[in-house]
Amino acid sequence: MNSVRVHRFAEKKIKQGICLLDGTDFQGLGLTNQLVELLSEGGTFLGTAYLSNQNKGVGWFLGPGHLKLDSSFFEGLLAKAKGKRQVYRESQTTTAYRIFNQDGDGFGGLSIDLYNEFAVFSWYNDYVYGIKDTVLSAFRRVYPEIVGAYEKIRFKGLDWESAHLFGQEAPETFTILENGVAYQVFLNDGLMTGIFLDQHEVRGSLVDGLAAGKSLLNMFSYTAAFSVAAAMGGARQSVSVDLAKRSRELSEAHFQANGLSMEPHKLVVMDVFAYFKYAKRHSLSFDVIVLDPPSFARNKKQTFSVAKDYHKLLAQSLEILSPGGIIIASTNASNVSPSRFKKEIEKGLAGVHFDYLASHRLPSDFVYNKNDESSNYLKVFTIQVQK
Repeated sequence: MNSVRVHRFAEKKIKQGICLLDGTDFQGLGLTNQLVELLSEGGTFLGTAYLSNQNKGVGWFLGPGHLKLDSSFFEGLLAKAKGKRQVYRESQTTTAYRIFNQDGDGFGGLSIDLYNEFAVFSWYNDYVYGIKDTVLSAFRRVYPEIVGAYEKIRFKGLDWESAHLFGQEAPETFTILENGVAYQVFLNDGLMTGIFLDQHEVRGSLVDGLAAGKSLLNMFSYTAAFSVAAAMGGARQSVSVDLAKRSRELSEAHFQANGLSMEPHKLVVMDVFAYFKYAKRHSLSFDVIVLDPPSFARNKKQTFSVAKDYHKLLAQSLEILSPGGIIIASTNASNVSPSRFKKEIEKGLAGVHFDYLASHRLPSDFVYNKNDESSNYLKVFTIQVQK
């Protein structure tokens, strides 16, 4: 095993419990896709890491000892992670959740989700992908009840995105439960599955009646899961807006899975900023507006970044929000801290009186590294505007 020295500030990060390794942590790093011993600038052994480039960082610190990544190592991690999710395993109303979450569960670069009796593995770099047989053999011992599995390969490009891994093949589409609501999912069609599992609690607040008797506008709606949750919680009507044409078909499937009529629930394929103009022109207003954009997006006319542009969504929402209305402001941008996100929110709401009604971070199945704020990437604020 090769040894690699890190800069002094990287040593400090590691001792603080931050596991993600950055290129700036090293001087002239020439290694990748291998397990290494990390040494301080002075040559003191710090622990075991692996190096492999991914969308963020160049590798992960794994622990202070001399670690061997064999099947027993992963069995230990997976069994511990399974124990943390006892409440979910016993639930009759939620059958899809995360069962292993990267460095929160002790191994960055790997996450595993459960959809009924099927598992979905996400590999984030070449090194983890290269040892997947070891991971899978350990997984099958810890989870003998899983009947089949799929993989999402998140670093190789479109031709490698999704594949069946082992066991039974899942139906092309099937329904899972979350907070007692049915959602149609698909496991072998690109990187998406039809629902973002990290929003359990936010959708739960809608199921519990946050939008009961109200009209809801769901921007960047993807498959309209927020709208379905709101409808099941008594929302009077909803409009879901997304630029992707396929969003209409996927959204209808969620409504149909719950026996909901589409008549009061509209699906609009349109750019979000164009819809703001449309709604204003037609004097439309909404009691609840959900704003959950991608961290970064680009179309033919403009780019959008949560860090720089989120306030524009808030400002335009105010123009079509009913008096006393509610805004659910959400981001999964790991590079935007809660305080920075609040600043963007308050910039967009400048000049109006508002109250924070609730806030949400990652749900308990998305175990995060408590020593690394960026690991707890989800930030959601429910805001009531007094106007």
